[in-house]
Amino acid sequence: MKKIPTLYEWAGDIQTFENLFSRFYDKVLKDDLLGEVFKDMSPEHVKHVSNFVAEVFGGEKLYSTHDNGSHAKMIGKHIGKMLTEEKRQRWVHLLLQTADEVGLKSDPEFRSAFVGYIEWGTRLAVINSQLTENPMDTNEPMPKWGWGETGGPYIPDTH
Repeated sequence: MKKIPTLYEWAGDIQTFENLFSRFYDKVLKDDLLGEVFKDMSPEHVKHVSNFVAEVFGGEKLYSTHDNGSHAKMIGKHIGKMLTEEKRQRWVHLLLQTADEVGLKSDPEFRSAFVGYIEWGTRLAVINSQLTENPMDTNEPMPKWGWGETGGPYIPDTH
């Protein structure tokens, strides 16, 4: 039986994610709605986001090892930012536009999984941005996204 590739493997490699997010954040910084939110982002921001998404999609654990990151740290980046639905939608729109421009795989299966993750993650970012304290336990594992996850706000019944 043939091994099913991870979303990361299907997309390409870390350079694929770095190229996507580098071009994307160039747009974000020039955007009337989002530029103000990201104007003070660190020089490492693009690399951290690239490494985070690549790891979530099944790539090497660059975010949790090289960047000394965790899911809790990523959630913490959004606390108190007071993001709006309008800003979330613009962020998603610019990312999907950039994905097309850089030639990110566009088959329906991959794009469905990619968009599913982006929708899930950005909606969590908006929710967490309204908080004043990080609700996540520091030991919480990194999310893992594949070809059909929903991320669900439920706890599966283990009985």
